[in-house]
Amino acid sequence: MTAGALDGTAGAYGTAGAPGLTAGAPAAAADEPGAAPPMGEGSCRPGIRDSGNPGFLGSLVGRPGTSLPSGVLLVTGTGTGVGKTVVVAAIAAVAAAAGRRVAVLKPAQTGVSAREPGDAAEVARLAGIGTAIELARYPDPLAPATAARLSGLPPVTPAEAAGAAEDLAGTHDLVLVEGAGGLLVHLADGHGGGTLADVAATLGAPTLVVAAAGLGTLNATALTTEALRTRGLRCGGVVIGCWPEKPDLACHCNLVDLPATCGERLVGVLPAGAAALDRAAFINMALAALGPSLGGTLDVTRLFPVPPVGAAH
Repeated sequence: MTAGALDGTAGAYGTAGAPGLTAGAPAAAADEPGAAPPMGEGSCRPGIRDSGNPGFLGSLVGRPGTSLPSGVLLVTGTGTGVGKTVVVAAIAAVAAAAGRRVAVLKPAQTGVSAREPGDAAEVARLAGIGTAIELARYPDPLAPATAARLSGLPPVTPAEAAGAAEDLAGTHDLVLVEGAGGLLVHLADGHGGGTLADVAATLGAPTLVVAAAGLGTLNATALTTEALRTRGLRCGGVVIGCWPEKPDLACHCNLVDLPATCGERLVGVLPAGAAALDRAAFINMALAALGPSLGGTLDVTRLFPVPPVGAAH
């Protein structure tokens, strides 16, 4: 893996050939907290112990966060159900806790009735922010263009979404724009229609990619980041949106393989069940689970598996 592939780190496996250690940190003895347990050849199990609660990443916190995002940041996923809304809420919570004025924009909400809370409302609940806006809502759980067509309601165009984000940026330090589904899902049909990628192009803003943790995520994430690059769009990194309480072998190996495969930094790993936390606990979780480029304290190198014995570094 090349230097700079990881958020705020210099390489994949720490220094002096000591796998699983934070870059620049001294090696821990085998009986010290956080020390790497003995590993067999070819293993992709974690290179460090956690606090005994595998569903929470607080024991894996690295150094203090060094920056906060500003301006407009678009958030897309490699598909549906990967944790985009919780990731948006986590970024919003960290920025708001630091005193930033934060707005969330959901251009098109689908699959929610008129009286149900949507994704924007969920972000506001978790993060404690006051500005959370939907531009349109459609009852059917479909792609926005399809849902608009079937409901007979007007669609949201990329130009309208970009315009709303620009307006919010005039009065907020950070505007988070949450897409629906993946990057190339259409917002509207026909001329003037387009995708979240078109919104990003209009705004000249980076796009954060939320990915699944397990088997199948490498290809989906690589396709999404490649689609950004071929359009000349900036990627703000990759966040695993829902790290399972009992991760399997593929999950652990993907911590290393995702950045190498998609060519972008891994900048966060959120635990499953985060949406059930109260606000104070959610903010603490967000600080622990996001990397420094998103205002958090996670050192992703401390999550990495130990490489096979004899593997080149």
